Amino acid sequence: MRDPLSALSDAFTGFLFGNVETTRLPVRTSTGQAQAVYLPTAAPGLGDSGVIIGREVYSGKGYIYDPFQLYGQQLPAPHWLVLGESGNGKSALEKTYVLRQLRFRDRQVVVLDAQGEDGVGEWNLIAEELGITPIRLDPTAALNDGIRLNPLDPSITTTGQLALLRTIIEVAMGHGLDERSGFALKVAHAYVTDTITQRQPVLMDIVEQLRHPKPESAEAMNVDIDDVRAWGLDVALVLDRLVDGDLRGMFDGPTTIGIDLDAPLIVFDLSHIDRNSIAMPILMAIVGVWLEHTWIRPDRKKRIFLVEEAWHIINSPFVAQLFQRLLKFGRRLGLSFVAVVHHLSDVVDGAAAKEAAAILKMASTRTIYAQKADEARATGKVIGLPRWAVEIIPTLTPGIAVWDVNGNVQVVKHLITEAERPLVFTDRAMTEGSSADLLPEDVRAAELEAEQRAARIEHQQRLNESSESTVA
Repeated sequence: MRDPLSALSDAFTGFLFGNVETTRLPVRTSTGQAQAVYLPTAAPGLGDSGVIIGREVYSGKGYIYDPFQLYGQQLPAPHWLVLGESGNGKSALEKTYVLRQLRFRDRQVVVLDAQGEDGVGEWNLIAEELGITPIRLDPTAALNDGIRLNPLDPSITTTGQLALLRTIIEVAMGHGLDERSGFALKVAHAYVTDTITQRQPVLMDIVEQLRHPKPESAEAMNVDIDDVRAWGLDVALVLDRLVDGDLRGMFDGPTTIGIDLDAPLIVFDLSHIDRNSIAMPILMAIVGVWLEHTWIRPDRKKRIFLVEEAWHIINSPFVAQLFQRLLKFGRRLGLSFVAVVHHLSDVVDGAAAKEAAAILKMASTRTIYAQKADEARATGKVIGLPRWAVEIIPTLTPGIAVWDVNGNVQVVKHLITEAERPLVFTDRAMTEGSSADLLPEDVRAAELEAEQRAARIEHQQRLNESSESTVA
């Protein structure tokens, strides 16, 4: 029973000020409907320093990414893996990312352009816009004073030269060098570097020494000269391919004078090389090691090394081992390696599964465009994506991808500016990427529906996970 004095006070207060309390009738509802009383939430972004990629699909806020800004805080390594089937926007992402990075004065980019049409690489238009001439490696043009890269360039250390020669031979042969063949190559290389000092040594010099080894080379190991010649015969035949075979002209002479390694963008046009031939991994090995010793320097610049058709690297044990060493420069000299691959199964089930796993582990950023359901499940298992992200991947439309930045997983729509569009969407690029801004209205509507469907999948998945944790 209420105190009479309190009742009298309440009555007097109500007379002066009116009723200050209201009575709200209870509402019967379900837990599913009651979710509407909670404000919408979105995953935290990656900060506001770097280059703009686009917008996060569910919240609509801008998505900014820069491995150099995030390194040491949210990223243990600055390397990046881009996955997805053709026609979903990988090329558009790569090109706009590079163009936006080059707006910073301390950025420099090298691209290994393995795709192209009409006799030029896919990056040719961007290079022209920036006033840069691509380094076009073409066996036919090389015979007519075209571009040459010398594996025995004096700017490469003798240890690096020998490692590069071994890799070229092992890639071409499909297996490692045995001790005797390795010894023959070593003594031939040592003799050439010691005796040829008035000019750049070239591959033909190595081939000649393998065919006709000097007696002192055999005497040093107390073996017969005919044995040394026999041990080096297979090695000589392999190197002869770069001197007088289908790859002649590109690597059998002094390095071409005038290659500008200080340019903001350096494009190696490999589009004239058959992408399915053994020549492609050999080319990538030579270019990779040549850049390691001539391009990467301790000058405080942030460097990006972007490789199209990167499965040629990751799927070859010998080339992958070279690039593993190159990737370690990321922490010491500011290098971000960007590998573009269509399917993860191209590398994890290949001959270099161990090396591939090591390179994938170094890539702290993973961007996955649309894949078939079985491929999405395999990808999610290998790189550890959450279940909701794996279910979304097959539903993604062109230009939208799942981004995993060291465990921060978000769905991002890539946006392209009016200034970038003519450089990105050439006839060649349209076979690789597209943009919602260029699609017909009915396709835009389908894209919007796909975004909404992906949002519902993620929402339901998180509810299920929350329910499971509550029950537990």
